[in-house]
Amino acid sequence: MDDAIGIRRAEPGDTAAIQALVEAAYTKWIPVIGRLPTPMRADYGEAVLAHRFDLLHVGADLAALIETRRENDHLLIVNVAVHPAFQGRGLGVRLMAHAETVAASAGLAALRLYTNKKYAANLRLYASLGYRVEREAPYDGPGRTRDDDITVHMVKGPARERREA
Repeated sequence: MDDAIGIRRAEPGDTAAIQALVEAAYTKWIPVIGRLPTPMRADYGEAVLAHRFDLLHVGADLAALIETRRENDHLLIVNVAVHPAFQGRGLGVRLMAHAETVAASAGLAALRLYTNKKYAANLRLYASLGYRVEREAPYDGPGRTRDDDITVHMVKGPARERREA
């Protein structure tokens, strides 16, 4: 069995595989948050044209992905998804490190991401990678059913200077 790990940029022809991976990775969160997670609502046909997707393969299998978008002063990590069959192998951590390389190559010192407050394991992982909570806000997207649906915004890298008036 070939378990070689490789990362490559996605192409428009990867849309169906991206969608399938996201659905497999996020389905477990539906009962936790009481709605479809935001990544399961995305139009990946459009997203793959507008954002950067890096696909991680283990052998011939698409095992994980990271979706990023360059902002003015940071790289936004829009989505990290690992197929359940490949979770627990450090692939998400590998992709997070990859995002740091992408940001550095673009001259961006900061990375940002957002996640649901109920994804406790993800919050612990991001904190262990050096991300800190920047702010929390009620989830304001489609499908909100619970008052405790909170989005946690996290940042790694230099903090923005706050200008005093």
